[in-house]
Amino acid sequence: MRTGDPLPAVGDVLASLATGMWHWDTSTGLVAVDAEAARLLGLPAAQTTLTEAQVRARLHPVDWNEITGVVQLAAAEGTLAEVRIRIMDERGRIIRVVRSRSRPSYDRTKKAYELIGTLQEVTEPTPGSPAGRSAVTGDWRRSREAFLLDAGRALAEARSTAEVLRVAAGLSMPGFSPDGLAVFGVEADRLTIIGHHGQRAGDEGPFVHMALETDYPAAEVVRTGRAVYLSSPQQYQARYPLTWPLAQRFDRRSWAFLPLTVQGRTMGAWMAAFSYPVAFTPDERSVLTTVARMLAQALSRAGTAETERELSEGLQRSMMPTLGPEVPGMDLAARYVPTGGGLQVGGDWYDMIPLPGGTSRSRDRARSGRFALVMGDVQGHDVRAAGLMGQLRIALRAYASEGHRPDAVLSRVSRFLHGISAESDDIRFATCLYAEVDPRSGVLELARAGHPDPVIRMADGTVLLRPTAGGLPLGIDPDADYPTTRFTLEPGETMMICTDGLIETGGHDLDTGWQRIRTILEQHEGDTESLADALVQAVHGPSSHHTTGPLADRREDDIAVLLLSRRRERPGGEAAAPPETRRTLLTVAQAEPERVAVARQQLRELLHDWSSEDQVDTAVLLLSEMLTNVLVHTDTDALLIAEVGGEKGERRMRVEVTDAGDDLPHKRRPGELASSGRGLVLVELLADAWGVVPRGQGKTIWFELYEPPAGLG
Repeated sequence: MRTGDPLPAVGDVLASLATGMWHWDTSTGLVAVDAEAARLLGLPAAQTTLTEAQVRARLHPVDWNEITGVVQLAAAEGTLAEVRIRIMDERGRIIRVVRSRSRPSYDRTKKAYELIGTLQEVTEPTPGSPAGRSAVTGDWRRSREAFLLDAGRALAEARSTAEVLRVAAGLSMPGFSPDGLAVFGVEADRLTIIGHHGQRAGDEGPFVHMALETDYPAAEVVRTGRAVYLSSPQQYQARYPLTWPLAQRFDRRSWAFLPLTVQGRTMGAWMAAFSYPVAFTPDERSVLTTVARMLAQALSRAGTAETERELSEGLQRSMMPTLGPEVPGMDLAARYVPTGGGLQVGGDWYDMIPLPGGTSRSRDRARSGRFALVMGDVQGHDVRAAGLMGQLRIALRAYASEGHRPDAVLSRVSRFLHGISAESDDIRFATCLYAEVDPRSGVLELARAGHPDPVIRMADGTVLLRPTAGGLPLGIDPDADYPTTRFTLEPGETMMICTDGLIETGGHDLDTGWQRIRTILEQHEGDTESLADALVQAVHGPSSHHTTGPLADRREDDIAVLLLSRRRERPGGEAAAPPETRRTLLTVAQAEPERVAVARQQLRELLHDWSSEDQVDTAVLLLSEMLTNVLVHTDTDALLIAEVGGEKGERRMRVEVTDAGDDLPHKRRPGELASSGRGLVLVELLADAWGVVPRGQGKTIWFELYEPPAGLG
């Protein structure tokens, strides 16, 4: 070429040097190659665009893994990425070796890499030979660093021994990769096989429970704590003649046995076996030693975690009960998921306690008599919380078995917890809900100590939060009272009691968490067991932990939930038709005027699917007037009974407020500035029907509203 002549195109220059160009954008997953690069990949020599899968199909799988590690390291350091790649044909045979050089860049917005590089064919020497090592000298250290970075991250993320072994089996070392692995452990004075790869199942038989005094490389490594490198079968046979026949049948050419050491203690040995000769240079030994150290740390962490999980599972199994025998006419389901981290133990618990006083003729009084359901939550998520939970559970069972009523049971348990807490600097309290159940009548008597209220899912899917009287959490005041609330679980209804972990998990507060739980309860179709699964899975994610299953990981708060359903059955055992009426009952005491707001909310929830919003507002207004009238003009408590019955579009709502006062209400004509006297006037004006019914002691004021046909509300 003479001075002044135009320079040839870059592509022509590279083609004359048998060098191809390629461009890879991981955000699109496409790789553009020129004609020479396509030829080097074993494709027709023409410029084309390939997918990552098409390119990957042409590369040795070990080399593909190495590429990703080298690219990440080079992008982080802002340097060139150099790697040797073996090109495969359609039958998986190596057809050539190429060297790739590129400068990767990382786009933080796209979270993707972009690479522009070259491919050039190189001569493939024998693996493990001096020529082979010199061929990769330039990129050996970079490949080693990328490999160790990737291996360390993968082993650090492994959570179990099986996962550690899977990671170890998938490691692709730069320039030399073993095709056989084995991890040996130690039990007393014998070797054990923790896991192996590259051999068939059963091949480990002769090596299991081998005495540490055996003339075998792994046994020597455990005894001495020093690595053993065997570069050839002859070297193996000469050094370990007695056990050479055991290794001979695997047809390997080189072996490395390295100690697995943690905190100065050799816990086992790692074998890496090669199907070709390896000289084990200082660089190669350095890589193997580093991997062995990381493998030992990963196995130690996994073993500790598995021991803790086994301990926590045993502890929780010993503390958490089963739900006991089947209760005629009722279905029970419970779930418990402890908090994640540590020993996975916490203070939530539930229990089912057979009560005295069942039918004496029955062989099993728990099947025909009353029983108690308990849900509790001790403050904290540690071993002390779990210990207190166990003590409280025993105390509750003891007091309940003595025949005490719900309020007395909680009072005694509160004094018990206050007493044992006073003896410790670590003072704890606990919330609890105790429900006594009569399975024949469906009557429940509840006492509550600072615990969330129960929830009722009616037969038609309507869900109501059932307000109940309550007292302070257990252990705060030894003289605290716990009033009892009595109501009936109607056929087809389900009661849910839970700890606050079910409600507040996932960043929710009590309000938003309750709305989430309510949606699940309303939309679920299935039996009680499947509903319990749906509640836990929707809040926590898929979980295999049931009343009898293994523990599941948690990250926020313990979850405990218990469901009690009363079946709809006729005496003959047939399923009864869903009831046409749904109702709610609520007491508003003179000392609790704030429960008027609770009553209004209860009525709105009962009328959640009423076709006329105006009528719902009317009903809430009239109820408020009637309850306020009782609180202002009598010195008695008020009982609310609200019912909805009939076919949708033709339903009738009836609201009754009963009190024990002697005076019958009467209409007044209040002036414009009067502050009262409008209650019955509003009832007369707005209700479709209303009335006053005298009782033996007291009276009942009632009103009715009739649902308009759909589209007329």
